[in-house]
Amino acid sequence: MSSAVSLATLIEHYKLQPERLGKSVRVEQAMRLAILHDWPEGSRLPPHRILCRRLGVARDTLAQAMRRLLEEGYIITGQGQGTWTRHPPTLYQLPRPGTAPLSSRAAEILRTPSASSIQSGAFMPGIPDITQFPMAKWRELYASVTVPRNALLLSYSGGGYGPLKRAIRDFLWRWRRLVCDTEQIIITDGTHNGIELCALGLTDVGDRVLMESPCYWGARNVFTATGATVERLAWTPETGHAQRQSSAPVQLAYFTGSHHYPLSVATSRPHRQALCDAVQPRYILEDDYEFSGEDGTGLMFNGRSGHHLLVGSFSKLMFPGLRLGYLVVPHGMVDSLNRLRSEVFREGRLLDQAALAQFLAEGELDTWYRRIQRDYLARQQVMHDQLARVPGIIDISPPSRSISLCVQFSPRVDDRRIARKLLQSHLVTRPLSPVCAEDDPRSGLILGIGMLSGRTLVAEAERLRHILTRLLEVAATS
Repeated sequence: MSSAVSLATLIEHYKLQPERLGKSVRVEQAMRLAILHDWPEGSRLPPHRILCRRLGVARDTLAQAMRRLLEEGYIITGQGQGTWTRHPPTLYQLPRPGTAPLSSRAAEILRTPSASSIQSGAFMPGIPDITQFPMAKWRELYASVTVPRNALLLSYSGGGYGPLKRAIRDFLWRWRRLVCDTEQIIITDGTHNGIELCALGLTDVGDRVLMESPCYWGARNVFTATGATVERLAWTPETGHAQRQSSAPVQLAYFTGSHHYPLSVATSRPHRQALCDAVQPRYILEDDYEFSGEDGTGLMFNGRSGHHLLVGSFSKLMFPGLRLGYLVVPHGMVDSLNRLRSEVFREGRLLDQAALAQFLAEGELDTWYRRIQRDYLARQQVMHDQLARVPGIIDISPPSRSISLCVQFSPRVDDRRIARKLLQSHLVTRPLSPVCAEDDPRSGLILGIGMLSGRTLVAEAERLRHILTRLLEVAATS
């Protein structure tokens, strides 16, 4: 491949990068795309001075991008000899022989792994748009609480930072029309931490936890890790829940919030109420996993109830690395669960909590989300228009203001194989079947729209459509 052709490809990728990104990030993203999709492994790159001139960037800007690519294994260099492209090995690797045996609970979780070392890429589910997040304002607020007079914020938190709990109480009323008292709110280190606290505090080993199928894999893994017996019951928006085959008592029923994850459709309170009336779980835990702007009418949560709990976080609204969330519990559990959290997990991160409290109280989160949710809806519409043209897709979740969508194939399609093939083309998706119960034959893909926007989204959505069309044609004839 000639240098001119290589540079023409690189320049096109660079032009497609959103201008809101810094030049170094745009160069890095463009170079990564060219290496993965256009340049053969081992291609020698032109000298840095030529790259800088053709891209119109400074040497320092290019050097920053190249340093990150080198660290991630996308390029290799020889001192004074040049730079060559390299395709990193796949991130889905077989276990290395000779690893130490783990517990049976750990083995069950790892039998169908859903978490991945891949946490970025086209259509990666569960990641919001972190490039547009108002980081300058966040840094300003964080700096404002990181001052000598706030030395107490360096200590343990003891149930959570009071102003943050008040801000969350008001947030739940504004956006969900949910009523609770400040003391009912426990600050957690994200959703998983809140679910684990409920599992430890409300279930014993072997107790039955009822979940919908498809389910949120993270919650399933937490319950499995804490020794619960997980029972999954298929749910469809049209017909409700499947007939339950077991008569075993249910200690806890877990549901995602008013927007189902991973089906990415509105949930049905009547369906869930009918199920709970029949099963009579001792506790009901709802997870506001994927905030999509709807009010709380789809939630069963009642702040005055003795057996309803609500867990949520700000990772999908702000940025995943925040790892701060909340658990709203009945009044009678507040003291016990707070003490349990302190004994098992300890508590801290008061500086982060204080910054988040101000971000909420000053209306910054409301302003940010009202703006970005319109963008999310437009991106979902782009994806829906493209995927609706793929033969073999039998259902697509309707466009919404959430960051995920779901497509379904015929049940006989191997969605795990489809996801692996897409990964080889560096399109990161999640197969649907691993989060379905054994008697739930649904097959499909879970996709995210947080990592792509503008012309890049359109280009990648078209590429996804073409590859999916080819893969599903092969699946139909095999």
